[in-house]
Amino acid sequence: MNKLNIQDTFNQELPADPNLSNTRRQVRGACFSYVTPRQPSNPVLVHASTEMAETIGLTANDTQSEEFLRIFSGAATLEGTSPFAMCYGGHQFGNWAGQLGDGRAINLTEVVHEGQRWALQLKGAGETPYSRTADGLAVLRSSVREHLCSEAMYHLGVPTTRSLSLVLTGDQVMRDMLYNGNPAYEKGAVVCRVAPSFIRFGNFQIFTARDEISTLRSLTDYTIRHFFPHIEPGTREAYAEFFKEVSQRTLDMVIEWQRVGFVHGVMNTDNMSILGLTIDYGPYGWLEGYEPDWTPNTTDRAQRRYRYGQQPAVVLWNLVQLANALMPLVKDTVLLEASLADFQLKFPKKYLAMLRRKLGLVTPDEGDAELAEELEKLLAFAETDMTLFFRNLSLVQKNGGLPGNKTFFEHLQAAMYQPEDLNAALQQKWEDWLERYLHRLQLETASDEERRTAMNLANPKYVLRNYMAQLAIDQADLGDFKLVDELYQLLKKPYDEQPEMEEKWAVKRPEWARNKVGCSMLSCSS
Repeated sequence: MNKLNIQDTFNQELPADPNLSNTRRQVRGACFSYVTPRQPSNPVLVHASTEMAETIGLTANDTQSEEFLRIFSGAATLEGTSPFAMCYGGHQFGNWAGQLGDGRAINLTEVVHEGQRWALQLKGAGETPYSRTADGLAVLRSSVREHLCSEAMYHLGVPTTRSLSLVLTGDQVMRDMLYNGNPAYEKGAVVCRVAPSFIRFGNFQIFTARDEISTLRSLTDYTIRHFFPHIEPGTREAYAEFFKEVSQRTLDMVIEWQRVGFVHGVMNTDNMSILGLTIDYGPYGWLEGYEPDWTPNTTDRAQRRYRYGQQPAVVLWNLVQLANALMPLVKDTVLLEASLADFQLKFPKKYLAMLRRKLGLVTPDEGDAELAEELEKLLAFAETDMTLFFRNLSLVQKNGGLPGNKTFFEHLQAAMYQPEDLNAALQQKWEDWLERYLHRLQLETASDEERRTAMNLANPKYVLRNYMAQLAIDQADLGDFKLVDELYQLLKKPYDEQPEMEEKWAVKRPEWARNKVGCSMLSCSS
């Protein structure tokens, strides 16, 4: 891997933990601790993203080499690098949790290729000073989910961290999958995550909470210098501008989540990227039946804090916590409150603009918000598949016609899990909405074909439904990795028709998956 252009900055420019022992402890006055990845017993490559490899300066052939396997399983360390784990804190489910840190993530190095900086991080490569009572390991189940979803989200156009590789370690890892007192051994695995940086809101929070303002300033100046270089750090106005840009990036991210029906599941402040990227793929899920109150996280079953419809509000709450963390530098609540107010002002506008794209509406009309709101209510009344409904809506012509001379209700029922719920009263509501929608389409100048093309760029045909990931996990657990690659290839083109895959993957969740473990709700170990 000597072709990688290694240019470390985080562990070169920021204060390090002077204690080199890998023991659980409170780490103070430092942004990171040096850690060596754990030696896997018998690493086997499950899958590698050749696209991501080329993005960081490697080739497809490199990913099949023994050297690649050793480095990205944790068996070997790149020459001239000093792996480390980050120190950060955070709010978990709304409560301050104190020091958290990279408990099962180890940053290998930073590389620069074609002018872009990338941090390479192993998830599941062993204990760190921040592991608390955990073992720092990951299992195949959660690693398949992270590897596939990272790349799927990128190709959906959602800001996200990426994944380079997925490796079985050859070790057995004890996990209580549903936190219900039934632990069992599972196959261990390591994912190499890739992002410009893995800095989170919690990295800033921990230093403010401990009144370590000098370290807070160093971290903030570093972040601005490398990732917001148009801002000149050092003044309260600069730190306020930094917060404003983070707020806008985070707003754009959550709008994209809502567009594709993604539910993060564990939006703690330590799981919020300072770059506005989707980070930490744990108990995530995709809306199947359109249910705004749905969360995939078993830990959140009672509170439903991180449910789909609440995600924008949680993002705002998390931004308030980041603002509090930056207060010692900005020293003016007005400057920070202005950005939070701007978020609240822009969100409904951006959300409506996103829904217009999904509905194929280009020319704004004052009735659009009501039209979209009524649709969301109807989708929730009966269990209607979000992905299928919006994709199929593009087939409705301005004159109300549909391919194959289907009626609207025949078309609609193809996306419904319980079509018998479509009673006379609900049918009438849908008829009324369709009439309004067709009337609204008359204001558009685009042809049916042009509108369909535009809608299909906003509404994916294929998303990584939980049952799909579980099928790949089940096969991988038996040593068959073909389905992992099949889904990886499928999800690289989520907006394309891919007719050879339509009957297999562009379908409603099968009934057997409704309550199956791994296919509906998941735990934070997922």
